[in-house]
Amino acid sequence: MAEDLKLVTGSKSEKYENLLPQLFALCEGEEDQIANLANSAAALKEAFNWWWVGFYIVRGDELVLGPFQGPVACTRIKKGKGVCGSAWEQKKVLLVPDVEQFPGHIACSSASKSEIVVPLIKDGEVVAVLDVDSEFPDFFDATDALYLEKLQAFLVSTCF
Repeated sequence: MAEDLKLVTGSKSEKYENLLPQLFALCEGEEDQIANLANSAAALKEAFNWWWVGFYIVRGDELVLGPFQGPVACTRIKKGKGVCGSAWEQKKVLLVPDVEQFPGHIACSSASKSEIVVPLIKDGEVVAVLDVDSEFPDFFDATDALYLEKLQAFLVSTCF
């Protein structure tokens, strides 16, 4: 596949339905974890124009910054800390409509207003998290959770 995305306008679901097969094709056959995570972050950023999108990878007892698109970010996050560390600890998707209301939120950027974090789970253990931030409050919803969980299942099988 050429490394060009063919993006569509329309509903959020239509954008995901268009993007995910292209992303799967782009990553298929590539064995390098960083390459696949980097292309995934770039494709999501390009398709949705989110403020920040990227991955934190579990390294021992903390999440370490991996491939991302957006402004500079926090480098390390402890388990249970902030939205990313909480999603890791709870092993579930966290939708945060207002990051200022999330206890212990880690403010890597004051421009971030809402967030969704999707844990990548392999053999019952979180191996990474996909973190997406928007500069708009209450931006993410169940549609994002549904499609980003489809992406996480693919990435776990491809990258981990």
